Amino acid sequence: MKFRLEHDLLGDAQVPEDAYWGIHTLRAIENYPITGKTIGSYPDLIRSLALVKEAAALANRDLGLLDIQKANAIIAACHEVEQGKLNHQFVVDVIQGGAGTSTNMNVNEVIANRALEIMGHSKGDYAKLHPINDVNMSQSTNDVYPTSLRLATCLAIPHLLSSMASLRIAFAEKSEEFKDILKIGRTQLQDAVPMTLGQEFLTYAVMMKEDEERLAEAISLIREINLGATAIGTGINTHIDYSKYAIEHLRAISAIELVGSPNLIEATQDCGAFVQLSGVLKRIAVKLSKICNDLRLLSSGPQAGFNEIHLPARAAGSSIMPGKVNPVIPEVVNQIAFEVIGNDVTITMAAEGGQLQLNAFEPIIAHSLFKSIEHLSTGCLTLNVNCVQGITANRELLAERVRTSAGLATALNPYIGYENATLIAQRALQENRSVIELVLEMGLMDQDMLKKVLSPAVLTSPGIQSLS
Repeated sequence: MKFRLEHDLLGDAQVPEDAYWGIHTLRAIENYPITGKTIGSYPDLIRSLALVKEAAALANRDLGLLDIQKANAIIAACHEVEQGKLNHQFVVDVIQGGAGTSTNMNVNEVIANRALEIMGHSKGDYAKLHPINDVNMSQSTNDVYPTSLRLATCLAIPHLLSSMASLRIAFAEKSEEFKDILKIGRTQLQDAVPMTLGQEFLTYAVMMKEDEERLAEAISLIREINLGATAIGTGINTHIDYSKYAIEHLRAISAIELVGSPNLIEATQDCGAFVQLSGVLKRIAVKLSKICNDLRLLSSGPQAGFNEIHLPARAAGSSIMPGKVNPVIPEVVNQIAFEVIGNDVTITMAAEGGQLQLNAFEPIIAHSLFKSIEHLSTGCLTLNVNCVQGITANRELLAERVRTSAGLATALNPYIGYENATLIAQRALQENRSVIELVLEMGLMDQDMLKKVLSPAVLTSPGIQSLS
């Protein structure tokens, strides 16, 4: 392997000749062998970093601070990065010290060396175009990194919203398919009162819709950025109009309605918007996990469990028990939920751990946020395609359970009183007889009225029948 010699404040080091990254990236590779997952594995983050660098170059060019030839080469290199052509060159670990400085340096070096090639120079010829003096002009990691993280989040969230919407639609379609199937609802895992299986599945669709709305609200706060803040928010080393120009360019080239923070010092240290977004992601995870718990319960058995619905068989369930099939798709989504809840704790602690004018822990916030968004998105997709769409109902069993359920006695409270209804429920359980049979036997209601009161429409919605 051939090398080129580069220099930083620590001294000289050999960098692979064909690498677009340089000495600062090399230091990070040596310092942070943490997860084995590189920033290049988060394409939305890399694209966002390149968009920020492009916006900065445009602003510096417009303000007469950056040579036009250099600016055009930087912008051309940024376009290639935005298209994902150089993702393999972003090699620093996602978890790193330095508040994201190594990420920013990696980006500066890749863009600089590709821009040098575009200008007809060799990689590492920084006298012609410098990664910090030119690519990083008017910038600090402390405004580039959080701005890029916010922009990347704005780019990633629509994928999650789309997956959630598809899952919601699948639940709604099952609700329509099951709208005529009566079953017994449960509270505290004990038989309660009748409902339809369609009502049960419609609940899941409504839950998803509510969280789509909460997620849209949370992302609106993420659009506020601190570009132009530089080191601590005072804007040192920038032109007085730089922040305005840079944000306008970033808004235009990203097609995201970004807004500058009214107080850049506050925005540089405050991670509250990430905490709120993570809280919404946790809310989605908790509710998804609850839904999956329900699906596992409702499909349990098939002989010794609830057995009210059938989940599509996706894999053999045991290496020792022939014919066993497990609810593997709900189980994997449960595990995603556990991870997202843990990520929320990490983000909470990282946001709390910030000190004075900067939060040094945004890399772990980024890593945790992107994992949560990505895994929730793929989790919703697999739950939809590999499970919900294939769910069928055990109609015969559900009908028999409703017919024989002591829970029907609850519907008779307004007509025969709580004491009589309690007696009927107790006898139904003790004597293994139906509520209908016992009510008629005791002469508490006639058959026509009983039929009206126990009709599916009355059992599953408000509708007390007149006794006259």
